Amino acid sequence: MTWIETVIIAIVEGLTEFLPVSSTGHMIITQNLLGIPQGDPFVHAFTFIIQFGAILSVVCLYWKRFFQLNPEPAPAGSTTWQRLKHKYYFYWLLFVGVLPAVVIGLAAKKSGLLDWLLDSVEVVAVMLVVGGVFMLFCDRMFNRGSDENKVNEKRAFRIGLYQCISVIPGVSRSMATIVGGMTQGLTRKRAAEFSFFLAVPTMAGATLLDLLDLLKEDAAWATPHNIAMLVLGCVVAFVVALLAMKWFVSFLTKYGFKAFGIYRIIVGGIIIVLLLTGHSLAMVD
Repeated sequence: MTWIETVIIAIVEGLTEFLPVSSTGHMIITQNLLGIPQGDPFVHAFTFIIQFGAILSVVCLYWKRFFQLNPEPAPAGSTTWQRLKHKYYFYWLLFVGVLPAVVIGLAAKKSGLLDWLLDSVEVVAVMLVVGGVFMLFCDRMFNRGSDENKVNEKRAFRIGLYQCISVIPGVSRSMATIVGGMTQGLTRKRAAEFSFFLAVPTMAGATLLDLLDLLKEDAAWATPHNIAMLVLGCVVAFVVALLAMKWFVSFLTKYGFKAFGIYRIIVGGIIIVLLLTGHSLAMVD
């Protein structure tokens, strides 16, 4: 990968990480358009690792909430465990929410399914269209949230189950978790914010797993050039995601998912037509 390719992919990641359009899917499409060879272990790892750079923007934007402990005293008569859980309740909810993704993600990784999916632009295109059609109607189906409803253990776990669907590139982790939250009676804004928070442990785990796998396979990838590409990609994705996330919360609260659904159908449809007519997606040889 070149410096320019790294910057382009990182910008795409930063713009799409928190939008319900599938950042992984868009990076796979971008890699195909740039003519970057698929199947390379470093390219797979790069696709996940720079997502963690974008995810860190959540910690930056919401740092007061992310590092704040529960100020309320625990109920009288609570056990030591209950008092501990009460104090660190925010982190406990993230732990509960990420558990399903840990199980499903590890299974998909160990079976080789995840690597196969990451090489399939066809899967991305189909899921963009399917998800786009769903998003045209999901506001009418699930937008019944109340400000009185807050994230609890049961809701966090169920949102985590929805997140597992996003192991398929093109689905969008953001869409899956936000819609999952809305099905649990959360408002769009509250569901979106919990989706952001849940992304931190999810992508931290995925990044760590990919780094370990790379080191186990062959440390030859760890050239100064490749490491510089990872650092640059993470920094660019962080800055762009920080700007995109602030805009997204405002837009989603006001307008909902429909515009994103239309966009997904158009992009996915164009790619399907190109593939069916035998055209190459590569814009660069």
